[in-house]
Amino acid sequence: MCKTSCSILQLTKKLIERHSLSPNDAGCQKIIIKRLQALGFIVELMPFEDTQNVWAWHGSGENTLVFAGHTDVVPTGDIRKWYSPPFEPIVRNGILYGRGAADMKGALAASVVAAERFVTQNPHHRGRLAFLITSDEESSARNGTVKVVDLLMDRQEKLDFCIIGEPTSNHQVGDTIKNGRRGSLTANVLIHGIQGHVAYPHLAHNPFHHAMDALYELIKMKWDQGDSLFPPTTLQITNIHAGTNKNNVIPGKLYVQFNLRFGPSLTDEMIRQKVESIMNHYNLCYHIDWELSAQPFFTHRGKLVEVVIQTVQHYQNIIPSLEATGGTSDGRFIALLGAQIVELGLINNSIHKINECVRITDLRILSYIYQRIMENLIL
Repeated sequence: MCKTSCSILQLTKKLIERHSLSPNDAGCQKIIIKRLQALGFIVELMPFEDTQNVWAWHGSGENTLVFAGHTDVVPTGDIRKWYSPPFEPIVRNGILYGRGAADMKGALAASVVAAERFVTQNPHHRGRLAFLITSDEESSARNGTVKVVDLLMDRQEKLDFCIIGEPTSNHQVGDTIKNGRRGSLTANVLIHGIQGHVAYPHLAHNPFHHAMDALYELIKMKWDQGDSLFPPTTLQITNIHAGTNKNNVIPGKLYVQFNLRFGPSLTDEMIRQKVESIMNHYNLCYHIDWELSAQPFFTHRGKLVEVVIQTVQHYQNIIPSLEATGGTSDGRFIALLGAQIVELGLINNSIHKINECVRITDLRILSYIYQRIMENLIL
């Protein structure tokens, strides 16, 4: 095995060993900072409440290329079902197992090692190479990248290109990249009725019964058709509750929560107006608290997308598929800085699962892809 593979593997193992359950960084960023500082990176710590954030950069020049990622991971699940303890990385048949191996400590290690090679070989590169790393991407996302972006915007920082190392690949590293993501809008709806005895329904007003037609219409609605990149908008009821746990009491209120994932053909205001018009049409007495956690973002096929496609084709002999599927990412915040954004990472078939894993050869390939992207954008 080559020195590069060993270096990436060792760094990934060190990161996995840290019990960085979101939003706890557990020392992961210190490991990365030490390696970046050894290269001459200027490192700025940006902690907010329970979240650790790092903004680091090397060089200066016309363009800034930032690699963004997170050190936090999701809970392990039943550790008895893991091949080995989830925070004790183990290699079996060329595969590294451990929580965070694919999402996304492996990609972080690949990007750091790529930066080490790039800066060592090109100490006077003409552009700026940066890292934005947070520890709350898997939890609230309230004190991480969003706060760092706010500070960078206040300082009028300019970011041109951003690679986010989320695990976007399906079968082969680079087969799928994301140059956009859907928005996310949640409705917390309280529908009022009149509580009463089930034997005297004429003296009560059951909010569940009266809301069913409205909810059914929302569920069946075709919000849009989607397009070649963005799938159609979806609405899913995520929580619903009514009643007092007594079988002889008509409930006095109904709580419903639903989430919409939407593309740029809709705005959150259009969705709000449509939902409320349906509620009004059925004469419901209701109140809605809206939570907009992400606006959709999209990067056209400009310089960054073309460089990523050509680089993947060079190393993998495949042309990546461009998609905007899946959940949200921290790209929704970074997009506010005007950067072109592409998400490119490891294979995603084991993320958040028992026995999360990554092929060691994939770590090496991803690192070389990252390095070549650096060379094509800021060398």
